[in-house]
Amino acid sequence: MPTSAPFSNRFERRRAETRQALVRAARQILAETGDTSASIQVIAERADVGFGSFYNHFESKTELFEAAVVDALEEFGQTFDEHLAEIDDPAELVAAGFRLSARMADSHPELIQVLRHRGLGHLHSDNGLSRRALRDLQVGISSRRFTRVEPVIALSALGGTLLSLLELRFARPELDGDEAASNLAEMTLRMLGVPHDDAHEIARRPLPELG
Repeated sequence: MPTSAPFSNRFERRRAETRQALVRAARQILAETGDTSASIQVIAERADVGFGSFYNHFESKTELFEAAVVDALEEFGQTFDEHLAEIDDPAELVAAGFRLSARMADSHPELIQVLRHRGLGHLHSDNGLSRRALRDLQVGISSRRFTRVEPVIALSALGGTLLSLLELRFARPELDGDEAASNLAEMTLRMLGVPHDDAHEIARRPLPELG
């Protein structure tokens, strides 16, 4: 007698694909306007799924847009993991994070726009960039690479500075984005207690190429 496993697996795969299509559509809307007032019909049409499929996955638009932000920030964090995996120094990780984020305005515009529009509300979330940044701060503080300070306070300073850098990147496109990011990274490292000369050198080390 044939097993139902293949059908079940196919069903689950299609269900996951539909959910991801809805999340992807919501991410696109957030990146384009930051507006969450789009109707469920508009979201479903952009996702190329049936209207009724929405409620098989989400109870409300609020839940969908929240999932879209989490999805984007986790992809952002995974990009950092991929490109910075060989770096052990928490100071260099902080500096490289600033600098890569500025470059991602060109290479990953959708992720950057979602971060600009919704990043502040997720500054202290347990996923995405925040979890990774908090980890690096804790390592830096415990190893005395950074001045002893409450990690979540330092995270607030880092997150606010990063969001300001991204706003600067779009408000003043004539500025050299790499140089602005390096300068802000240096200032942040000095704020964390890294000596002036070290901070200047770390903030200008070669970066991995973004694919």
